[in-house]
Amino acid sequence: MADDSRERDVVVPERLYKTVTVFSTLFAVVAVVGGFVALDVATDTGSAAPEEVSVPMSLLGVALIAAGGVVYAFASRFRARGMATDKDSDDQSADNG
Repeated sequence: MADDSRERDVVVPERLYKTVTVFSTLFAVVAVVGGFVALDVATDTGSAAPEEVSVPMSLLGVALIAAGGVVYAFASRFRARGMATDKDSDDQSADNG
């Protein structure tokens, strides 16, 4: 199973890795917080009756939360060269942690 995750990793230069990490995390946080704000507005801070809930705003909120999660999960596939070592390779000792 560890081999499958290795195949999905995208090795990029360190500068690009830092850029992807910073901006994807920023986007993910803003999207998730914005999604919860949209849900809060749609439900009038949780006090709206079911017929008063704004369905389009609720869908926007859920979509923003999902988009933030997807971006964060996708960005976690990137890694810089040398970031992770393969413990099963021949040049590693058996007691390396």
